[in-house]
Amino acid sequence: MSNFIKNVPGNGKFLYSCFEKYTNKDIVQFLKNQGISVKEERGNRVFPVTDKAQDVLNCFIKRLKQLNVHILTGEKVEKINANDTECGKVIKSVKTNKQIILADKVILATGGKSYPTTGSTGDGYNIASELGHTITKIKPSLVPLETFDKTEELQGLSLKNVKIQFIDKEKDKIIYEDFGEMLFTHFGVSGPTILSGSAHLVRYKNIEELLKNHNIILRIDLKPALSFEKLDDRILRDFEQEKNKQFKNSLDKLLPQKLIPVIVKETGINSKKQINEITKNERIKLVQTLKTFEITIRGFRPIEEAIITSGGITTKEINPKTMESKIVKGLYFAGEIIDVDGYTGGFNLQIAYSTGYVAGKGEFE
Repeated sequence: MSNFIKNVPGNGKFLYSCFEKYTNKDIVQFLKNQGISVKEERGNRVFPVTDKAQDVLNCFIKRLKQLNVHILTGEKVEKINANDTECGKVIKSVKTNKQIILADKVILATGGKSYPTTGSTGDGYNIASELGHTITKIKPSLVPLETFDKTEELQGLSLKNVKIQFIDKEKDKIIYEDFGEMLFTHFGVSGPTILSGSAHLVRYKNIEELLKNHNIILRIDLKPALSFEKLDDRILRDFEQEKNKQFKNSLDKLLPQKLIPVIVKETGINSKKQINEITKNERIKLVQTLKTFEITIRGFRPIEEAIITSGGITTKEINPKTMESKIVKGLYFAGEIIDVDGYTGGFNLQIAYSTGYVAGKGEFE
């Protein structure tokens, strides 16, 4: 349980009750019961053995049909109507572009604003807002980052087993750190560690101002398995073997080819300098560069490129035990429309499964 909460930086504590009632083991068992074999990969991530997301979707559709659930497609929900009573607002009906459907209970699960091509365009926020709900600021999360520094020459380069830190330069504070994979793109950086880091950056105080003033730094330790001293020893041995080469041609055993010109430039050492002429101070500068390679972050990529949405219906207005609105009786919420978000690796899917289960069971609480 605590592991799930740790992996949900966006209001994770709100989900304690949901996760207790419907866990990752429950959804795996459900899939198995429906004939979907699953496998576990690195980072405890679970996938269908077939690696086809469509199989999971088909599984849900099959179950809905077994339960005789009536599915309407090709209709757009325009509004949810509620009656004002002495006890407050109570759900009355759902208005689509084709009809009005009477209902005393409604689950609003329209998703966030990421991936608009899937239909997740943020309409749910407007519907909830019209009913009196507060929508926190909508931002992209699990999203690639743009940089001020030129990364075009590193485009396409993937780094594995590196340590990354996001630094608040103004306070000299580590906002987030991680170990794993990252990727350089034509606009900046991406990859698993970067996406997870973005989930922290998006919620960091005064992040817009810090980004504007070039105060958010991505610091990369390219050789985290080696201490400063051991890396220095390694470079000394390499230099001994490459002593008659120029500096720019001496790092092939240490770094990917694409990264070498950038690191050489970052050290300030003359690229054509003979290895046997490099001073101790210059060598130390090389070690420092490899252990603390820094890139200045410009900002987030557009929300359309984000995996999930940060922000949504404030958790203060939702009963965490039932997912029912505290403002409108009979209105429930599930999934990304709520102001909760987690890291990459299946945590946001589990949020959707758990809140959806609890919302569906809400009437029996």
